[in-house]
Amino acid sequence: MATSMKDRGIQKGLEKKDFSNETLSPPIKILFRFLNGQDLLLKINFQVFICNSITSTKLLWSVVNVRPPALTSNSEPLPFFDGTTRLYICYLCPYAQRAWITRNCKGLQDKIELVPIDLKNRPSWYKEKVYTLNKVPSLEHNGKVLGESLDLIRYIDANFEGPSLFPSDPAKREFGEQMISHVDTFTSGIYSSYKGDPVQQTSAAFDYLENALGKFDDGPFFLGQFSLVDIAYVSFIERIQLVFSEIFEHDITAGRPKLATWIQEANKIEGYKQTKVDKEKYLEAFKIKFLA
Repeated sequence: MATSMKDRGIQKGLEKKDFSNETLSPPIKILFRFLNGQDLLLKINFQVFICNSITSTKLLWSVVNVRPPALTSNSEPLPFFDGTTRLYICYLCPYAQRAWITRNCKGLQDKIELVPIDLKNRPSWYKEKVYTLNKVPSLEHNGKVLGESLDLIRYIDANFEGPSLFPSDPAKREFGEQMISHVDTFTSGIYSSYKGDPVQQTSAAFDYLENALGKFDDGPFFLGQFSLVDIAYVSFIERIQLVFSEIFEHDITAGRPKLATWIQEANKIEGYKQTKVDKEKYLEAFKIKFLA
């Protein structure tokens, strides 16, 4: 088959490209070797398709993983109440992370804009124009602003499209409400132990979670499948496990296999993985707050 000058130019450029450094799967690499001896136009079309696919995948990956910079006192105000739904968070805040996880697990990344705030240098307009309590998280939606993380995760789950994060089964709903009601007791008990003997003082709290994880046997999470209950706890457990491991040299999952599995399985959830806290920054903040 005859090829045009344009096709020859494309082919020349492709021959110079080193595909060995691309993240190609073995089957794709085999196809490239096969096409080396095939019709030039077929080879060109296939390689252009693969190049475009690689580029698109990398662009998508960067969109998913690049976090917008936190807004500060020097940041210009946003065009509030312009029809855009915005979730205001702080990257270090476990309360805000709850709402962020819910957004992601519902698949709402293109529906709810993420707006990180620097809580140490927050813009004055956030309190004046957005949320008078001056805390995160808050959600700007339909001309109003809502706050409080446990309320927000329910609101996002109920008022936006996407998979439901709370089961319809009555027994699971009842137990789920019980566990969500307990989360503040759990976290306050852990935090209060940091000035004393954390390992001894928190044993019962972790045992409570271990027992709760045995309530249903149709999955590794509190209600079997990943739900709002897990979201209520996971951002705190993430930080607590980090602190106990790095500061107190203690494994909170020792002797608690269900808790260990819960953490492992949660770490496989993409909507959660994308929100995980920067370990070094959190440990630095923890030391200033609790150990200074």
